[in-house]
Amino acid sequence: VMRGYWRNQEATAAAIDNEGWFRSGDAGYMKDGYLFIHDRVKDMIISGAENIYPAEIENVIMTHPGVSDVAVIGVPDETWGEAVKALVCRSDQSLSEAELIEHCRQRIAHYKCPSSIDWRQQLPRNPSGKILKTELRKPYWQGRARRV
Repeated sequence: VMRGYWRNQEATAAAIDNEGWFRSGDAGYMKDGYLFIHDRVKDMIISGAENIYPAEIENVIMTHPGVSDVAVIGVPDETWGEAVKALVCRSDQSLSEAELIEHCRQRIAHYKCPSSIDWRQQLPRNPSGKILKTELRKPYWQGRARRV
């Protein structure tokens, strides 16, 4: 695919293993001869013993007519390591946290549902339009010795 990142040896070392395999950081699966990419490994939330992929939750939340944008992240939780938090831009200002969590509970496993929701006017994006989840996670993990 590539020999490495241009003038960035640290990123190259993190992405290419000793045998020359490129690790994209994408999580996916094979089905019927097709490769399906469903999320990024670095965005995965580990809550208790469960691996939770934010894209699945984001897709469910976006089906609610009162939501215009969403990002799901893991935040510190003393019991489970991480808890699911949704950062949501509302198109309907009357939409409540309880209503949106119930919307999720009717569509996905309860352990995947957000335990809390923060309302946002907008979500930070890079020039290509990708949500900057690292920026969203920072305030919640500030002062922690490590990120789970």
